[in-house]
Amino acid sequence: MRAIASRGFWRETALAFGSSGLVLLLVWAATFTRPWHALEFKTFDVLTSWAAPQRATFPVVILAIDEPTFQELRQHWPFPRSLHARLIERVHADGAAAIGMDVVFADPGDEEEDAALERAVATAAPVALASAREKVDSANATLWTDVPPLHRLLAAGGQAGSALVLPDDDFVVRRAFGEADSLAMQLARRVAGATRSLRSAEWLAYRGPRGTFDTRSYYQALEPGLLPPGFFKDKIVLVGRSALSASELENARADLFNSPFGSAGGERLFPGVELQATQVDNLLADDGLRSAPGHWTPVLVLLMVPLVILAGRRLHTGWAVVLMATLVGAMALAAWLLFAYARLWWPPLMPMASAIGVTGATALVIYATVRQRAQQTRAMFAQYVPPEVVARLVAEPGLMRLGGEVREVTIMFTDLANFTTLSEQLTAEQTVELLTGYFDAMTPIIHASGGTVDKFIGDAVMAFWGAPLDDARHAEHAVHAALDMQQAMEPLVAALRARGLPPLQMRIGLHTGRVVVGNVGSQQRFSYTVIGDAVNLAARLEGANKAFGTGILLSETTARQLPDMLPLRVLDEVIVKGRTEPVRVFTLCADAEVSALSAAALDAFHAGDAAAAAAHLGQLLQRSPGDPAALRLQSRVAEAAALPAGAPWQTAVALDKL
Repeated sequence: MRAIASRGFWRETALAFGSSGLVLLLVWAATFTRPWHALEFKTFDVLTSWAAPQRATFPVVILAIDEPTFQELRQHWPFPRSLHARLIERVHADGAAAIGMDVVFADPGDEEEDAALERAVATAAPVALASAREKVDSANATLWTDVPPLHRLLAAGGQAGSALVLPDDDFVVRRAFGEADSLAMQLARRVAGATRSLRSAEWLAYRGPRGTFDTRSYYQALEPGLLPPGFFKDKIVLVGRSALSASELENARADLFNSPFGSAGGERLFPGVELQATQVDNLLADDGLRSAPGHWTPVLVLLMVPLVILAGRRLHTGWAVVLMATLVGAMALAAWLLFAYARLWWPPLMPMASAIGVTGATALVIYATVRQRAQQTRAMFAQYVPPEVVARLVAEPGLMRLGGEVREVTIMFTDLANFTTLSEQLTAEQTVELLTGYFDAMTPIIHASGGTVDKFIGDAVMAFWGAPLDDARHAEHAVHAALDMQQAMEPLVAALRARGLPPLQMRIGLHTGRVVVGNVGSQQRFSYTVIGDAVNLAARLEGANKAFGTGILLSETTARQLPDMLPLRVLDEVIVKGRTEPVRVFTLCADAEVSALSAAALDAFHAGDAAAAAAHLGQLLQRSPGDPAALRLQSRVAEAAALPAGAPWQTAVALDKL
């Protein structure tokens, strides 16, 4: 049985691994879908909102071309280039470390305006000037064309830098854009100097929601007195559009992007100039986000799967769910710690989904296995025990210890006297019909009292009480079942008489003792049964009914466990083959005087007082003439009385001689 259980465990474990492999395959396939990418991006957004330090690392000032600027300057977009020239000169004169114009000056305009801007760029050189990239769609392909600043501005000392950002499909900017020719890189180089190398990360490390960087209106840098002297000293100054509703910028909305902070309930729209400021800060601090090594996730999943499966097999489902929730929480925490402190973007969605999926797959396998085992248990035990016992075994499988256990039970053997003679008068079909009716009548009685039908042996029934469920009153229930079974024989006997057939008499033997009970047999076929010397004694007591003229015969160990409400009559002492200690046998008797006389006669016989024993037996036979048990004991008393004086008396009779 242990081998069967072990094989079942490994079979279920293999099923759990197989189903988990299928789940992992489905999860892996899902990683290529757009919804999956959207979920991963949302995870990035949430981590960004949680991990943002809410402050810039380096002194960056944004001069925003916003609604107050339009209102104060009363200018339409695009502003005159001489206005930008004044701003550059003002900021440079105030000591700015670097100036970046996130405004594209690609087309020539009024000569005086362009000349003014050229002079300002030459004065403040180098000034980082934004270049653009335009998409041209044709029938055959999509082409990108670079749109640089005016050549005269570059010749004056301006440095072209791409202001292109890389939004994802949902127009949220998450990826870094600090390539060698970018506007942000030009500004960072200006501040870092030639001795320090700068490298761009893969992901943008936001410093906080919109407004985290020091942001002033464009017009404040033009009007004297609005900002204190030296305000721009040693600062990085970025100029760019930041309007949300100005009609002048309706055609410039492309410079507004979605930010990760919208997922956390913050303001979603982020101006391009603030993205440039974020990228500059990332480059100078060298703390942009990088992707975690690609092998981390598969290694973690491979390590986690056996743990989740074995935990699901070993632990209660509730604890397995707690373990899964703990793993998911630990992975979420690890993703945040890596994001916030190691500056690594590790998408936790796949390992989290794998943990949930593997736990679910394991739970389904366990559920299916338990259900299959429950069906097998029902099918097996429904033949032997009552339905309510089967239901409890299914609900509490631990009560059924496969492989056998030692337990005290009460065993019953029944037999039909004269059945061989009767079967000779019946056809095979009639014999089977008779046995079927007999078994159909007896089995429900056994089940109703909590008994288990072990097997049918020809016309005999073997049953026991006290297993598979514990029953402190198994002896009492077995005796009550025996009485009910004898009553159930009456209509069967009446039916035989009505057909002109000889009647049948059922003999029942009961004994209580310790046996091995459990599933016994081969790996291919086994049965739930009891094994032990107590089984042999119960079988022999059934046969001894013939000698005592009784229908129910039970051992002293069974009698000792019965309540006083069940009146018993002691009959004799018998010696079972293989045992040295005699066993007193009893039958049920409603006549208290007969029971008393029988006990007195047996006690006198054991005391060596043959005369007293004979007297008691004489009184018993007067009250119950022809009593077979009394006549047998009377014969033994007479034989003992005839022995020579001093010869030992044999107070017990060998059971195999009855």
